[in-house]
Amino acid sequence: MQKIGKALSITPSNGLIVKTDNPPKVGCEVADENFTVVGKVFDIIGPVSSPYAVIKTNVKNPATLLNKPLYLLLSKPRSKRYG
Repeated sequence: MQKIGKALSITPSNGLIVKTDNPPKVGCEVADENFTVVGKVFDIIGPVSSPYAVIKTNVKNPATLLNKPLYLLLSKPRSKRYG
């Protein structure tokens, strides 16, 4: 797990805006401090020097995640099977 940043605000469509130093790839899963998946990276916005990640949440009340750290779930690379 890699820390993305803290959730700063909620979008009108119940997404989360997260200030990040290292922008993750779009589509990566995001978890809270309890290792519960809360959504996926939907978009990266803002200037390159100070990016923000937009997280599309799958939780009922995203307001509970405000000012809490969010983490990127790093998946293991899939091995190719030959033969």
